[in-house]
Amino acid sequence: MSVKLVLLTSGENVISDIKELLSDDKLCGYLLSDPHKIEIRNHVLLVEDENVKNARDLEISMSPWIVLSKDKKIPVPPNSVITIVEPIDEVKKMYEEKVNGTNSQVSTSEDQSSNNY
Repeated sequence: MSVKLVLLTSGENVISDIKELLSDDKLCGYLLSDPHKIEIRNHVLLVEDENVKNARDLEISMSPWIVLSKDKKIPVPPNSVITIVEPIDEVKKMYEEKVNGTNSQVSTSEDQSSNNY
């Protein structure tokens, strides 16, 4: 599995197993398998220790990218993608557990999980 984090022109962060779609060695698009939208919420931690600066906690939630679609593989044109990067290990693990059905932390919202990092 080649799990990557995709930043779309819409501003959405999507994590997915991604493959290039080629025609005559020319990039035509990307195929996202089991894409999930990542939402990030910052929580600022107040600390009394002056040696600790900019301490923060991130809450990350993911849900299916196009929630009303039955499709598990979604093609995306290359002009919709700003960049593709390697996700941090914790986010990649969270995604793999979610799509493999082994994630034990599921929120009360349907098909949405949440972890703190």
